[in-house]
Amino acid sequence: MKKLSLSWLVLGLVSFICLPWHMSDDGVADLAWVTDDIPSTGLFQVLAGQWWLLPPLLAIFVAIAIQFAVNNPVIRAKWTLVTAVVGIFLMAVQGLIIVRAGPRLFESLLTGELITAGQPGMGVGAGLVALSLLFVVTTAIAQSGKGQGDAFVIGAIGLIVALVGIFVFYPVMHILIQAFEVEDGYAINQFFPRFFSSDIWGMECLYSGRSCGVGINSLFLAVMTGLGTTLLGLAFALIFTRTDFRAKKLLRVLTVIPIITPPFVIGLALILLFGRAGTVTEFVAELMGVEPTRWLYGFWGVYFAQLLSFTPIAFLVLIGVVQGVSPSMEEASQTLDADRWQTFRYVSLPLMRPGLANAFLLGFIESLADFGNPLVLGSGYSVLSTEIFFSIVGSVADPAKAAILAIALLTLTLSAFMAQRIWLGKKSYATITGKADSGQNASLNPILRGICYATALPWAFLTAVVYSMIIFGSFVKLWGYNHSFTWDHYIRAFGIDFSNGRLTGVAWDSYITTLTISSVAAPLTALVGLTTAYLLVRQKFIGKDAFEFSTMLSFAIPGTVIGVSYIMAFNFPPIELTGTSIILIIVFVFRNMPVGVRGGIAAMSQLDKSLDEASITLGANSFTTVRRVILPLMGPAILAALTYSFVRAITSVSAVIFLVSAKHNMATSFIVGRVENGEFGLAIAYSAVLIITMLTAILILQLLVGTRRLRRTDRVQQAAKA
Repeated sequence: MKKLSLSWLVLGLVSFICLPWHMSDDGVADLAWVTDDIPSTGLFQVLAGQWWLLPPLLAIFVAIAIQFAVNNPVIRAKWTLVTAVVGIFLMAVQGLIIVRAGPRLFESLLTGELITAGQPGMGVGAGLVALSLLFVVTTAIAQSGKGQGDAFVIGAIGLIVALVGIFVFYPVMHILIQAFEVEDGYAINQFFPRFFSSDIWGMECLYSGRSCGVGINSLFLAVMTGLGTTLLGLAFALIFTRTDFRAKKLLRVLTVIPIITPPFVIGLALILLFGRAGTVTEFVAELMGVEPTRWLYGFWGVYFAQLLSFTPIAFLVLIGVVQGVSPSMEEASQTLDADRWQTFRYVSLPLMRPGLANAFLLGFIESLADFGNPLVLGSGYSVLSTEIFFSIVGSVADPAKAAILAIALLTLTLSAFMAQRIWLGKKSYATITGKADSGQNASLNPILRGICYATALPWAFLTAVVYSMIIFGSFVKLWGYNHSFTWDHYIRAFGIDFSNGRLTGVAWDSYITTLTISSVAAPLTALVGLTTAYLLVRQKFIGKDAFEFSTMLSFAIPGTVIGVSYIMAFNFPPIELTGTSIILIIVFVFRNMPVGVRGGIAAMSQLDKSLDEASITLGANSFTTVRRVILPLMGPAILAALTYSFVRAITSVSAVIFLVSAKHNMATSFIVGRVENGEFGLAIAYSAVLIITMLTAILILQLLVGTRRLRRTDRVQQAAKA
């Protein structure tokens, strides 16, 4: 422990002396400081008069002295902990108080002779100093005997807590605090009447023709979407794992396609198919002799679109859980004279409860946070996400109202989270142990198999029709009006001048930027999400329940709120990120992290803790146990996290619409701009290219992650193929 603490302290000292403390105008990653001969390190800044940067350096020196001066390891850990915490605290305070224009707080005390100048945001040097002090804190906690003295576990907890605090709570608090804002300041007593108003929680729709409040509308839609996506996802998972359906590969593609499409494209396709003048609507009207209606606009249209959009999330979570049910338990049930339906109902289904609960929770939260589908198809059916958007960017901006609506949305999310915890209880769902299992999963009884086919196959057929129409729309001059075949949209978007090797298409810049940022964000999202899941399932620490809910916070809040809150938080010191690619990567990581968390929790709940104990008994530490034992059994969860984070980074609209810049433009922002200009063909062609790109990426991820081999028969089949 002493050597580990010294290693982190040396890293912090070297970073303070050799690396730039502040960021340049070109961003955190700008390397101009290497060649411009301008002293920019923390040490030079202190010598130049910025004495307020001195506390972290003093903390490092004092902590190093403690390592050599104190022999008792417990006392040494306590003094090191206090020193590092004080260093981090003073570093954060000076960063928050002093901005580019000078002191932001306590102006009368800090101006004049003490501090007259401002400072830019923190750079690489400051970041590494803060990171080293953080790990000194976690190492000291482990050395004092907490967390069974495991430095890896305590360090992981400390890092995740710090990241969630900085990139989730810190920006969200900037906008939520405005819920208490009034004309002449802030007032707590004005919050509750506005929060409990009938505009949010009104239930007049139950006994009159008036519409309900936006909170009730959102709650009803979210419950219906959560139930629908969970049932559809379970039907697909059962078909894949418990039947001999021949077109499984085609079905797998159709279950993934909806999450790799920008939301407004699904809405546009549904309008052109089922709208008042849609192709299907007019065909049915002529065939049946009925008048076309606007049924698609309102609750049913949004619900329809959300089922198409979010069923793949439930499927990605549930397929690993269904695969993980032990065949030996099902065989034992049948040995005791239970039929296949009784086995499924009383053995298999209860063991799937963690996956069902997490799939429902994800569908519920996705529905609450969905912005694109209600905006396109909602019509008179208002929900919280769209109301928040119009409160921010409407003709009369009302940030306080947007903040109150965001708190209402968080209330619904917290309620769903608590309901899920109560339903699961404290039962054990572990079915994967260290013992080999050579059995085969029980097949479905004919009635249940027929129900799964009747539920999933029509949905898959409809998905195929919708996406065939999207591809068709990219090859016609104007979808819905002029169906003449043309390549113009693709040439204009992705044209290449082969004579001089130039990319002449207008979409290339945003396309390359999007792929680069998504490729960086996806593995980081999976790493953070699955690490968090490991800590929540395998470790015990104070505040674990609150920590678990905090990981869902950024997922529950609509992307528009996240985007605005990031601008408010990171447009000035101590962390200036707006206009850089880093802020886009960060928002993707922490916006999509909950999928990795929930998928990881669902999969890890089935791994018996005896696997960890056996590994540690054989001399492995926690890091080796995670790398050699747990990760190989987490294939579906890893694939789900990588797939979802990659495609959502490409297709996200609401979160990035406020964060893109001329230098770092994203594909969805570019497509939205083309739609606003009426260039629907170009937008659809770009979307079609994105769909093909993401399908290719998903297949590559599937090959890289591989398939879990839980049974002896799996290994035999693998050896036969080899």
